[in-house]
Amino acid sequence: MTLAIAIAGAHGQMGRALINAAGSDARFSITGTTTRGGESASAAGANADVWIDFTTPDATMAALESLGGAKVRAAIIGTTGLSPAQKDRIAEHAKRIAIVRSGNFSLGVNLLAALVEDAASRLSADWDIEIFEAHHRRKVDAPSGTALMLGEAAAQGRGQALKDVRLPSNTGVRKPGGIGFASLRAGGIIGEHQVMFATEREVLTLSHSALDRGLFADGALAAAHWAAGQSPGLYTMRDVLGL
Repeated sequence: MTLAIAIAGAHGQMGRALINAAGSDARFSITGTTTRGGESASAAGANADVWIDFTTPDATMAALESLGGAKVRAAIIGTTGLSPAQKDRIAEHAKRIAIVRSGNFSLGVNLLAALVEDAASRLSADWDIEIFEAHHRRKVDAPSGTALMLGEAAAQGRGQALKDVRLPSNTGVRKPGGIGFASLRAGGIIGEHQVMFATEREVLTLSHSALDRGLFADGALAAAHWAAGQSPGLYTMRDVLGL
């Protein structure tokens, strides 16, 4: 059976990638899209089974609020830069529909997060953890959602919350046991992420490079297909992939 999907931000980079990917995948039919100043989310999602949203925090939250009466039974949220309050509100929406929210929908990045968590659990606090990310010049939020996801994986590996060990973005003597972040914005870089574990005697680096934006669209569609069959709840790509 074909799965009906609605895509938010159809004129954006990810919106276009999702439309291209879904258009060549017989599992899906696109029943609605939104654009800035165009059709509303409630109208676009009226006949959709799954809502896919890689837009902005405010637009994503407004869409979820307006979809309350629609037939949508699942949502895929790839929007980054969400505030803690917005994340809490998404968790509330997940009580009525299945929601997959992730900072990155790449198989490779989600495997990287699992490896980072494992490495952090095995290395002592003597190992500094530094996360570097690079993206195109138009990206607004920093650190990226993926970098924060990797930071959360590292903190979880140490049995900690990222908010308790995240280092401020300034120079100076490094606080032991902290997790640091560095960001770069330039040109058309799709996405580069590195997680460095370092002591004074050795350095271990785990990394991922995105070469084609279509890989995120493919991951989002895999998540949509999976989420459509799930009970209401808040999920991640690691749930989708069984990691």
